[in-house]
Amino acid sequence: MAGDVVTAEARSFDRASATPLLRLSKIGKNFGPVQALIDVDLELYAGEVLALVGDNGAGKSTMIKAISGIGPADHGQIFWEGEEVHVKGPRDAAALGVATMYQDLALCDNLDIVQNMFLGRERAPHGFLDETAMELAAKKTLSDLSVTTVRSIRQPVGSLSGGQRQAVAVARAVLEEAKLVIMDEPTAALGVSQTAMVLNLVKTLSDQGVAVLLISHNLVDVFSVADRIAALYLGRVAGTYPTSSLDTQRAVELITTGAMSGPPVTPSGKG
Repeated sequence: MAGDVVTAEARSFDRASATPLLRLSKIGKNFGPVQALIDVDLELYAGEVLALVGDNGAGKSTMIKAISGIGPADHGQIFWEGEEVHVKGPRDAAALGVATMYQDLALCDNLDIVQNMFLGRERAPHGFLDETAMELAAKKTLSDLSVTTVRSIRQPVGSLSGGQRQAVAVARAVLEEAKLVIMDEPTAALGVSQTAMVLNLVKTLSDQGVAVLLISHNLVDVFSVADRIAALYLGRVAGTYPTSSLDTQRAVELITTGAMSGPPVTPSGKG
């Protein structure tokens, strides 16, 4: 994972000249006669937080699955760092540097934090588990993410709060050297303090150069961390706007009608 801090101003400037980390071009997905995604175009840059919003059935989950390889698109193109790629399965996505965090987080409650973070890629250089190396790496990763509420990295994940579980899932993605972390409703059913913890994780990932695609129904969370907002409406991208150019009313209009009744917000705050 990149170690340089990337400010919001720098990310905004970079979009004018940089190659997108991820670009979707005319992505489509059908389920029988139902068109779940229709000619979807989307760009996401390194270090950017892009919020994907939309009503139930708008196509958010289908888009996630197309990017992560769980449900490849029927047509269209995916570009990664400027090169066309073919994501036919989750392994293809992981090889690129895509980590997807679904609401269930895919953690094993009976295993501790270290075991979850290294599950499937345990460090055993001489045929024996190097517990010390894994513990040190786990501690450093959590520290780099400013996670300070975990009592012990050897406590079972089943004993953690919702926010702490999210932190473990994010730390696992960081260990995988993910360049893009997709987070599906990461603050759903969390309390105020746990939500704040997760949103701080999102900001930390972004500051360290990792792109975040945030799927959320919570517009308060979206406006607090996202650089841009992309709204899906009936399988189409209704619009992608800098967060500063939208307000709650305009965002809700995009989500519910696919259009805005007025122009984007100007820097002065007036439409």
